Amino acid sequence: MEKKPVYLPEGDLLDTAENQAAIATITGLMQAKEDGRLLEARAVRCDVDHNLFVRLPCGEGIIPHNEGALGIAEGVTKDIVLITRVNKPVCFVVTGFEQTETGCRPILSRRIAQERCREEFLDRLQLGDVIPARITRLETFGAFCDIGCGLPALLPIADISVSRILHPRDRLTVGMEILGVVSSLENDRICLSHRELLGTWEENAARFHVGETVAGVVRSVEPYGIFVELAPNLAGLAEPHPGVKVGQQAAVYIKSVQPDKLKIKLALIDAQDSDLPPAPPEYFITQGPVFYWRYSPEGCARVVERRFREE
Repeated sequence: MEKKPVYLPEGDLLDTAENQAAIATITGLMQAKEDGRLLEARAVRCDVDHNLFVRLPCGEGIIPHNEGALGIAEGVTKDIVLITRVNKPVCFVVTGFEQTETGCRPILSRRIAQERCREEFLDRLQLGDVIPARITRLETFGAFCDIGCGLPALLPIADISVSRILHPRDRLTVGMEILGVVSSLENDRICLSHRELLGTWEENAARFHVGETVAGVVRSVEPYGIFVELAPNLAGLAEPHPGVKVGQQAAVYIKSVQPDKLKIKLALIDAQDSDLPPAPPEYFITQGPVFYWRYSPEGCARVVERRFREE
């Protein structure tokens, strides 16, 4: 199978020794231009014409307006994508140099970097591929991710985890690095899923044992009981308890584990408000492709599964 080139989310190259060496001098940038190398630096200013200026150890580089992102020149990408890059890393290739009153200024293109990423990486993705991503924005319906050179994908809220959440911020933070499995490639838009990488019911349940008291998060309060998340892909049900609210940290006693019913029965010991940030995800799958995933154990009446593509 052909190995796909990997273009990483913006920022991943920034502090590497190779990148720092290339951007340190004009000579290094000239060599990078000859080699066609992808580089990164931090954007520090967007002028009134929406040109981006990039801080380099050897001076300041410029990304002209139309070179700031794919689709800017055609009018299909809004200039807000340039404004919001200020004080953040940007990827680019060196396209030339110009003389200014203060010396030689590198001319850079983020558009070309994104075009290469799309043609050499994103256009070759298949359903079930597992790729790195960085969370860039959270909305009620899901999370937007940078999956390479600032190009976006959507992670719908229903695909973040098996355990239900009210908002992506319950699980993710802006800037968090995650893995995602490609779930849709329709209309030139890429969607990711996350829950398959967080393990099956059995894999998660194996970490908990009857008789233990463990930590959890209250995810739903119903008339018949309280759903407490033990792990992103595993929740149990405790009996109703007055005063308990969604989002509280809980201590629960594990009464029983029932794989045939996908059930864990709990007894609520305590629940209290907390502002703990979401923990980084722990993955059971870190490499693809994922062809088929089944969450529920064999023999369980309730089948939760997903097929990404045929083997």
